[in-house]
Amino acid sequence: MTVTAKICGINSAAALDAAVGGGAAMVGFVFFPRSPRYVTLAQAAELAARAPSPVKRVAVLVDPTDAQLDELLAAVPIEVLQLHGNETPERVASIARRTKRVAMKAIAVETAADLDAARAFEPVAEWLLFDAKPPKSLASALPGGNAIAFDWTLLRGRIVSRPWVLSGGLTPENVAGAIAASGAAVVDVSSGVEDRPGMKSPARIRAFLAAVQSAGAPAARKAHA
Repeated sequence: MTVTAKICGINSAAALDAAVGGGAAMVGFVFFPRSPRYVTLAQAAELAARAPSPVKRVAVLVDPTDAQLDELLAAVPIEVLQLHGNETPERVASIARRTKRVAMKAIAVETAADLDAARAFEPVAEWLLFDAKPPKSLASALPGGNAIAFDWTLLRGRIVSRPWVLSGGLTPENVAGAIAASGAAVVDVSSGVEDRPGMKSPARIRAFLAAVQSAGAPAARKAHA
């Protein structure tokens, strides 16, 4: 099995170049003002222009309005809309129709019941992203990027009709174990490759991508033996 990665919260040219140079399949730009990884449309447009094809450019959004989507897509070349708010299945379907972009719905996970609830999004989202549900005790919690993991084994062997991404608490040090525990073919990292919140480390980005490639390589070799 080949495993690919998304580096999220890109907000500098150095981080973008490290992600692209290390082999990331997707790069994410956060348009949620409360996030330390927030970028303006102008910043995102400049960074997105540095990402060559076939790297997919992802906009991370929280309950966007139609006007916000129109403004974003007029300014920034984006292929994927990652919806990280309280969007309903009907809203996800509407966004996909309106924008003609790939919709990726983020699902907050704590228990198997949360994964069961995600089935409602399978008919309308081209991708699902499974992230850890922030604990109620975390007053400053963001919709994502909280450096919190969930029980990755909840996903092992689970049949999901859409491609899916594992996110939440991943680092260069634990991503191989997360892939083995969950069976993920795509992983997503943000805070796990930072020196401090919002400050991406090119060295940790490269280490994360190297760990992902190493984790996928033995399975890929076995599959082709």
